[in-house]
Parts: sequence; C-alpha cells; structure tokens
Amino acid sequence: MHHPSLFTPLKLGRHTLRNRIVLPPLTRQRAAQPGDVPTAHAAIYYRQRASAGFMISEGTQIEPRGQGYAWTPGIYSEEQIVGWRQVTDAVHAEGGVIFAQLWHVGRVSHSALQPNGAAPVAPSAIQASKVKAFIQTAPGVGTLVEPSVPRELTVAEIRELVELYAQAAKNALRAGFDGVEIHAANGYLVNQFISAHANTRDDEYGGSLQNRLRFLREIVHAVVKAVGPERLGVRFTPLFTSTDQERVYIGLVEDDPHQTYIEAIKVLEAAGAAYVSIAEADWENAPDLPEAFRREVRKTFSGSIIYAGRYTAERGARLVEANLADLIAFGRPYIANPDLPERIANDWPLNAVNHATLYGGAQEGLTDYPVYAESVFNSSNEVVS
Repeated sequence: MHHPSLFTPLKLGRHTLRNRIVLPPLTRQRAAQPGDVPTAHAAIYYRQRASAGFMISEGTQIEPRGQGYAWTPGIYSEEQIVGWRQVTDAVHAEGGVIFAQLWHVGRVSHSALQPNGAAPVAPSAIQASKVKAFIQTAPGVGTLVEPSVPRELTVAEIRELVELYAQAAKNALRAGFDGVEIHAANGYLVNQFISAHANTRDDEYGGSLQNRLRFLREIVHAVVKAVGPERLGVRFTPLFTSTDQERVYIGLVEDDPHQTYIEAIKVLEAAGAAYVSIAEADWENAPDLPEAFRREVRKTFSGSIIYAGRYTAERGARLVEANLADLIAFGRPYIANPDLPERIANDWPLNAVNHATLYGGAQEGLTDYPVYAESVFNSSNEVVS
C-alpha cells in the first residue's frame, strides 16, 4: 500500500475514522430552487466519495442573509433538513462520517441575494474588496458581481446570530449529520469579526484581539451547548503572506497571523472541540505555512488537526508522519476522483478536474467522474481516464 500513514485509523470525537483522507467543504452551487434545497444528485455525489475517512459538507448557510452565491444550500428550513437527510443517509449507508459546514458570508454578498433586497450584514460597514458575490440573472444563469456595502450589526443582532449558529447545529443533527464545522475562514462572517481589516467596532466585539475573537468564542460555546464538543470542528485560513493572490482570502491578511490564529485555536481547545481545520493558500507558488506555526498549533490544540491546500498524497503523508497533522483534505482531486482513497492506496493515476463544471449546472461535473475500475475497463469511449 502506498502512503500507509494515511490509512491508519483515527479517533475523532465519537467516531473511529478508517483513514486520514478528508473530503473538505467544496461549494458546488447545485441546490434545488426555490428554497436552496439539497438534491438527490447531491446524495449521489457524497455517497460516491464516502470512502473518505471524514467528510465535511459544502458550506450551508445558517439563515437567508448568510448567502453570497446563488444556488448554495441552506440548513434553516424544514425542506433543507429533509434534503440533507438524503445526503447523510447515503453517506452512512457506506459507513462514512460527515459533518455539516455552517456558513454565513456576512459582507461577501449582494442585496440581490438578501431578503427584501437589504444590505448584507457585517461587523462594520466596510465593503469587501478583491472578491465577488454571485447572483442569479435568469433561471440557472448567473453572474459575478461586486459585493454590496454592508450595514453594521447591532449587539442584539450579533447575539441573535450566535443563536442562529446553535440552531443550525441542532438542525444539522436532525438532518443526520455527525457534527458541524463552523466556517471561520476565507473572509466570511466569523473571519470578518476576527480581522482588524473588516472589524473596526469600538464595543465588546471589536478593538483588541480578544474582543475580535468574542463572536467566535460565543458561537463555539453556543454550539457546544447545543450538540456537544465532540461534534464540533472549526475551519480557519491563516494567511501569512500578502500577495496579489490574497483576493482568494478576501484581503484579510492579519498584521500578526501567528498570534491571531493561535489565540483563536485556544478558544477551541478551551471548549474541547474535536478538530481544527486549517485551509492553506492554494494558488500556484503559494507560500507554505511557517513550520513554527504548525508546531505551535500542535502544542496548543489537543484535538485532531486537518490541513488542506494543494496537498499531494506524499506531502500529506509526510505531515502526518511528522505528527504535525492528523488528517489531510484534498479538494479538487476529490471532486474529480470519487474513489480518491483507493487511488492513493494503489498509486493509480488521477482524473483531471474539469474547471468549467465546478460551480452550478446539473450532474455533469458532479456525479459523472469515473472510478478507476470503470475508466480502465469501460470498453466504450464515453469515459476518459
């Protein structure tokens, strides 16, 4: 077997995972309309990839204001919970473990996506730059647009949002998920509160780092109270180098990313969270995370550590062997290779991802990527390895 360190079992919360390979949250923009409801096609897609040791759903908005892209699913309506139940039943039928990613985009939205055409909500009324929202212009047709200028949340509204996260976590369990991941990465709402670039508040939610971490801390506590610490993970994107590519991370490059994110991880450690997921810069020639940061994450956090970002199986295995990571997430390779763990174990070649079908559309680019056996033995010309 190739890369055996990726195939040793791991205890995560109340589950024993069969391997260290993770399907990370991957936005696909294929929820049924109206209502942003997960579909039977989504159930097939996740089921095909359920040989992962651990899976996290695509981002699913916790309320209507949490949406920044047309056709992404939610987890706040009964219809959505029923839709997700198809997905979790399919994954569990294959022996998989899946958490729901709880998402609120905050200011990375447009009034066309907001209830009653209102302004998006954010810690401060500062427009997001170097990033686009995505709105529908006709059924099944959409376009990228500059985000609208947001309005600043009141303290009472912030506390309501904390409760919305807790409710979304309860909804996720009703939908059959094994736990939840708080999306605190990529410049979305929780990240906006953490960042001094997006949060210029002068109340208890802004100013000092501990104040900027308050929203995260309150959500973590509320979700732990709702579903238990063993059912909770959090995702961060610590960016250490500012480049023209920082738009991928929506411009939130902290003055001291090391201190910012170690303090954020201390919040998870104090709450007993099951894991922290760290999404690294994933563009070509992106800087590696500093070794000192990885070491301090391990020292600070006693739960499981997931890394994602341009990982090959070999590079991921090395990080696990060095005891700096417990799990490695593979994004685009997992979209294109439903049987990714088997391919890694056997050193089989990988399908290339079709970038044109990543977002939106129907089954093409979602459920039609072949597993290795099909691509080798299919005698017709329909399937290309």
